Amino acid sequence: MRTLRSIFTFRNHANYEPLEPSEESSLLQRRDKPRASTKMKIILGLGKFFENRSVIVDILAIFFGIGTWIGINGTFIQLPLLVEVAPEGWSLPSYLSVMVQIGNLGPLTYTLIQKFCKRNDAPMIYILLATGTLSAILTAFFYDKTAVVFGGQHSVALFALTIFTAFTACTSSVLFMPYMGRFREIYLITYFVGEGLSGLLPSVVALIQGIGGSAECRLVNTTETGEPVYEKYVPPPRFGTEDFFIFVFVMMLLSCAGFTLLDRLKLSRTQYAAVKVGQGNDYVYSRDTKTSPTTLEANGNKSTVSEMDDNQNKIVDEMAPEISSRVYVFLLLLIGTVSFFANGVFNSIQSYSCLPYGGQAYHLSATLSVIANPLACFLAIFLPHTSLRSILSLTGVASLLAAYVFVTAAMSPYPPLHGTTAGSVLVIITWTLLIGLVSYIKLSITTVMRAQGGKSLVWTGALTQLGSLIGSILIFIIVNYTNSFTAAYEEC
Repeated sequence: MRTLRSIFTFRNHANYEPLEPSEESSLLQRRDKPRASTKMKIILGLGKFFENRSVIVDILAIFFGIGTWIGINGTFIQLPLLVEVAPEGWSLPSYLSVMVQIGNLGPLTYTLIQKFCKRNDAPMIYILLATGTLSAILTAFFYDKTAVVFGGQHSVALFALTIFTAFTACTSSVLFMPYMGRFREIYLITYFVGEGLSGLLPSVVALIQGIGGSAECRLVNTTETGEPVYEKYVPPPRFGTEDFFIFVFVMMLLSCAGFTLLDRLKLSRTQYAAVKVGQGNDYVYSRDTKTSPTTLEANGNKSTVSEMDDNQNKIVDEMAPEISSRVYVFLLLLIGTVSFFANGVFNSIQSYSCLPYGGQAYHLSATLSVIANPLACFLAIFLPHTSLRSILSLTGVASLLAAYVFVTAAMSPYPPLHGTTAGSVLVIITWTLLIGLVSYIKLSITTVMRAQGGKSLVWTGALTQLGSLIGSILIFIIVNYTNSFTAAYEEC
């Protein structure tokens, strides 16, 4: 099965001069030959990576990708702190998951626009990034504002701002990712790295922030009869949620700048693939397109557009041949099912799965599981698996891990190994591996679908969001209107 390894094939051997037999024999007799060989491999590896690509476009694609989900990831990473102060308590993640899915009105609206009135996608991306940036700064100052709704206090401001943030994130699946389809395959990978960093960067900041420590009961007063009155006290983190969302706002500004340059720089357009760009995001990849031999300079390496297109055509052919209609539909259904659990269900039950082991366990599980996303993207560059058998095998392993987190959530507040260090470590590792595997599977499927051209990436994004929507609504009903999951609040 052809994989992404072809992206990194070293194609330029014009400057390589083989050693003479005497020189080769001399080298074989040297004791430090393995060390020299290792250095040469590293140099050649770097040469392969940077050949015929623009590092500037790579950086811009990464910044562009960061703006996709950093707002939503930041909100969910803050949940270990938010559940302690929000009136919804442990059920807050299920509410936010529904708010995120309301953001699916974004992709639906975009799809209808493209259906009846095809428009250039760049202006819509500018609007979405501006919406996400404004939502981030408003969240920093209004996340804790509540109001009475249906007779109870609710985090109305947080819900509303999460919807607008999700509007940007959800629509990115059917707008940002297809926009990158006009670029060569290597830049789709760096875009995914940026999308992964939208989870990694806020996770690192959250690890620095911490959760302050375990809750404790403090004596605050005594009654007339001499009975003590205790109050729950949670030590504060190193910096507050407001500062955290200001960081998210700054990253959104950088994402806006990155896309602006990616869209307008002449250098960026020289990195387009051998593709015919139609209205909206409908691309047709040509395997034998002939283009004019215009000279291109990228990172000091001169080549021609026709040569670049020929290389790109070979990459498309080697990467993923056209798959059958049956496999095509199956992969779409599979990514929809994976998204049903990954984006819809898991976020809502993570508090019930982890909080019984302590606030620190929940904090580390939420943070490290988000970090696992970009790590999976980096791993996919060097160990790609785009065969159907590999994808199914990884899905099987992920299913076993998912079964365990469901067991811990369903048995809350007394899951397996409750109150033990082993239980805390196991649940943290399980959540981290699960989210990492799911991210790897989704990237593998997306890579296969991208090579099919046409509307494949749009269908992939649409099924991703549809699965997420159904999962979020279903788990919201189960969490809030059944007794399937039980919270355990520490009272003084």
